[in-house]
Amino acid sequence: MNDTNRPSFLTPHLLQSPLWGQFKAEFGWDFEVFRSPTAQAQVLFRRLPLGFSLAYLPKGPDGQDWASLWGQIDAACKRRRAVFLQVEPDLAESDLTAEIAEQMQGFEVEPHTIQPRRTILVDLKADEDELLASMKQKTRYNIRLAEKKGVVVKETDDIQGFYQLMQTTGARDGFAVHDISYYQKAYDIFFPSGACVLLGAFHEEKPLAYLMLFLSGERSWYFYGASDDTSRNLMPTYLLQWEAMRWSKARGAGVYDLWGIPDASEEELEEQFLQRSDGLWGVYRFKRGFGGEVVRSAPAFVRVYKPLLYRAYQKIRAGRMAD
Repeated sequence: MNDTNRPSFLTPHLLQSPLWGQFKAEFGWDFEVFRSPTAQAQVLFRRLPLGFSLAYLPKGPDGQDWASLWGQIDAACKRRRAVFLQVEPDLAESDLTAEIAEQMQGFEVEPHTIQPRRTILVDLKADEDELLASMKQKTRYNIRLAEKKGVVVKETDDIQGFYQLMQTTGARDGFAVHDISYYQKAYDIFFPSGACVLLGAFHEEKPLAYLMLFLSGERSWYFYGASDDTSRNLMPTYLLQWEAMRWSKARGAGVYDLWGIPDASEEELEEQFLQRSDGLWGVYRFKRGFGGEVVRSAPAFVRVYKPLLYRAYQKIRAGRMAD
């Protein structure tokens, strides 16, 4: 596994897609799309008390001349009384060039991102034998063990079953779970166009694990996964990930994004993953087995419109992180 630059992609990130804007609009966000002849961006707006808002541009802008958009976006932010605009480019940290820095004039670098800074990207352009060979030996063994024990992966629309196991997983691993309406709406919006699939791993018709996968252009993303507590010896999650990769590859994806590992150097990751289980450390041990490349995204960039309110926001965020 190597720490490397993210490759360039032809299709904007899923979080810049019209479907993502539609999805977030169901849960308290507004969105606007801004275009110039050479760039475009979808910005999310969240209302705050007293008529203020915050503005968020995840995994964008798309295109070349980002600076051509800032005038339009600034006007919208001021119209909506935004306290600040946070931009998180779809860009590897090592791809930050002087040209990009010039386009971000008027922004402050913000190391704290909303989306995970570091992830693992699996290259799906290799054939299946090569993909399996690039995995850790134990991961390959667990995939074959699940098959040998009769675990079957298939598409399903059982959001209720998925949600029940999400609650089980959240309680076990210590993370918050959205209301079922969140996952149902994601499925309802993305599935009809082929941009989402819910895969389930079953043994003798009993659901053992689920995975909700998203697809856009040449990339797919593993956003949500759930498993039960009683059948982990059947290794359903390993076969589920493998079948998710095969599903993605069959639909033209060249990259599978495992979406989120601890934001630590590769040396620290390898030194500590056996000892730590807090935060994203609990899933890193599992995800690292599938091979791929460790990629760290660029930091966020923030443009502040209301300095006093922004400082208050920073203090609140710092307090929550300390907890």
